[in-house]
Amino acid sequence: MNNQKQQKPTLTGQRFKTRKRDEKERFDPTQFQESIVQGLNQTGTDLEAVAKFLDASGAKLDYRRYAETLFDILVAGGMLAPGGTLSDDMTRTEYCLFTAQEDLETMQAYAQVFNKLIRRYKYLEKGFEEEIKKLLLFLKGFTESERNKLAMLAGILLANGSISASILSSLFNENLVKEGVSAAFAVKLFKSWINEKDINSVAGSLRKVGMDNRLMELFPANKRSCEHFSKYFTDAGLKELSDFARNQQSIGARKELQKELQEQMSRGDPLKEIIAFTREEMKKANLSEQAMISIIWTSVMSSVEWNKKEELVTEQAIKHLKQYSPLLKAFTSQGLSELSLLLKIQEYCYDNIHFMKAFQKIVVLLYKADVLSEEAILKWYTEAHLAKGKSVFLEQMKKFVEWLKNAEEDKLPLGEIDHKEG
Repeated sequence: MNNQKQQKPTLTGQRFKTRKRDEKERFDPTQFQESIVQGLNQTGTDLEAVAKFLDASGAKLDYRRYAETLFDILVAGGMLAPGGTLSDDMTRTEYCLFTAQEDLETMQAYAQVFNKLIRRYKYLEKGFEEEIKKLLLFLKGFTESERNKLAMLAGILLANGSISASILSSLFNENLVKEGVSAAFAVKLFKSWINEKDINSVAGSLRKVGMDNRLMELFPANKRSCEHFSKYFTDAGLKELSDFARNQQSIGARKELQKELQEQMSRGDPLKEIIAFTREEMKKANLSEQAMISIIWTSVMSSVEWNKKEELVTEQAIKHLKQYSPLLKAFTSQGLSELSLLLKIQEYCYDNIHFMKAFQKIVVLLYKADVLSEEAILKWYTEAHLAKGKSVFLEQMKKFVEWLKNAEEDKLPLGEIDHKEG
């Protein structure tokens, strides 16, 4: 047993030495670079021939190991040193993205070369994304024309899903932002992207990777305002992007407001203070009453831990909503606001299954508390309801609606109804 233990490491060590030496001879970055450069020099500006050459070379050359070298050559013509300058001691080619013509059609053709290569060698996908991130960090080392070509290419690749919008994080580099490189690059990139698809495609991709609320970071802190962003991109012919950013900022402000309201309710702050705070914030954010009542409803319903038992949750909801009905009443001075609230209640009861049977009781409570008018309830019932749970909720409300239609003035619970203006 002891002899075997002594022999085993000796034999293994010898085998590994041989393998290491073989690898060193076989995988040589200089040789790899020369092979790619030579192939590109032969194909020249014929991008179909380039795509075929790259496809065939993948069988002979180690793309997996030298992905960075490969992409550096295809983009810049040779290996890039830190900062974006070409390495002096390496072979280069004049046939690459940076020396190509600066127009959208040429960049679309180059995008096809990269797409074909990555479709053929799927393992290059991650390396390609890392390469683009790196190239963005090197922007200051490139000429304006080289930046423009890279921006157009990146926009096309983002549009067809070849790379993820997470690559944009490189543009938030402090030095690039400070010198205005990031914002100028973003203009070219987004124009190219929107030209390929549309603003909805851009919005979806940005949301997917959490970049939808970070576009302001393309500017230095002292210029990071919605007004500056809007003017800069609108002047550059990208009003769609300005509108998207403004909308995102508004969504962000609403989320913050909702969170603050929730906290105030959880602390048990006086309703008078909550109403005053909400009015002030509504004015500051330039929100409509309809938008505000939706935020209030969500805050009210999120500020409490609900019982998991259906038979107990209705009772709990009625007690809770009774407490906050003055807050809801303060922001339903218009018929449209009442309708917005009714739709939010319907949506909430549908999305939270324990509340399915509570809908009618909630509506009746808010009717009695003078939050919802007879007119708003009837309008919701006859034409303005959502499709979500429609049959269940209309059935629940049937008797109450009939009563509302037929009730004589003196039979109404609150005497004469104060019809709110629509």
